Amino acid sequence: MPAFSLDPAQTAWCAELRTLAADRLRPLADKGEPGRVNRPLLAELGQLGLLRRLFTSGALDLCLMRESLAYACTEAETALALQGLGAYPVHAHGTPAQRERWLPPVSEGRAVAAFALSEPGAGSDAAALDLRAEPDGPARWRLTGEKRWISNAPEADFHTVFARTTPGAGARGVTAFLVPADRPGLTGTALDMLSPHPIGALDFDAVPVTAADVLGEPDRGFRVAMGTLNLFRPSVGAFAVGMAQAALDATLAHTSRREAFGGKLKDLQTVAHQVAELALRTDAARLMVYAAATAYDEGALDVPKRAAMAKLLATETAQYVVDTAVQLHGARALQRGHLLEHLYREVRAPRIYEGASEVQRGIIAKELYANLEEASR
Repeated sequence: MPAFSLDPAQTAWCAELRTLAADRLRPLADKGEPGRVNRPLLAELGQLGLLRRLFTSGALDLCLMRESLAYACTEAETALALQGLGAYPVHAHGTPAQRERWLPPVSEGRAVAAFALSEPGAGSDAAALDLRAEPDGPARWRLTGEKRWISNAPEADFHTVFARTTPGAGARGVTAFLVPADRPGLTGTALDMLSPHPIGALDFDAVPVTAADVLGEPDRGFRVAMGTLNLFRPSVGAFAVGMAQAALDATLAHTSRREAFGGKLKDLQTVAHQVAELALRTDAARLMVYAAATAYDEGALDVPKRAAMAKLLATETAQYVVDTAVQLHGARALQRGHLLEHLYREVRAPRIYEGASEVQRGIIAKELYANLEEASR
């Protein structure tokens, strides 16, 4: 299947998801408390079977889910994505016991997952992790340090935690651990962020972990992190595309009916050209997201580059589209409760998390030069 083509079943599924998001998920999202996990919303995502699909679908299906949900309910999209980000390492690298314990309640919306990678001194530079996993006997460690800007913290039921097991080894000395929230020595605090879901800091005071908590292999945790991000980065782009499409459709409707300067706004060439530019950029971003997701599903060698390109283009595009849509709507778009006021707040963070735009450019350049060196051998 070409990366730019969806079959009728996929198109119908996207339309169904938009309807479900508007009719069943949006009312639950509206009842949620900002900065808190919305457990009824998670339960409904589980009831609809969408959380289970995080572990049974490919990257393209994940993108279609995130784009469709984001169009009508960004809170539902984010709740679904965070479950996937926190629990996918368990699905992909966990032991049978770990998967049996945590994946069913995650899929049903009963357990909340978190992906704990960022630290106060290691945000964009993820290989510079400082959380220490100090040996405490054979195949035992104690985690000491801090994680920061962790989505779903401190309310998550378990965390995928990345800690340094070999000092001075950079990315090669990191291990991934599955750490339940009730482990002794683990505490968390909420951060007051521009976000509808909780974001917090986690403090590790000699938190005990054993070989039974390792995800994958010791000292190979960076691969767990990057493998997860390579899957989810294109779908961050899909989230952005869903928001951009919602802003574009709102702008089409507004400019078609708004009277100004003796006619409709759409009849002003400067407005019509801006709307055309919004549509052009949104579709271009969507195509790159679908192409990156298809490359992932087909096992292509250039997935890191494609994932970075998709995430970069789509999130930067969504920022432009939403900002321009606000400008074309005028002051009404800044009123609390307006769709664009909501999107204007939501669209900013994706340019930072899961690798800021500058990090994506670095990944793209690194991959390009690596390919050049490979070709010259």
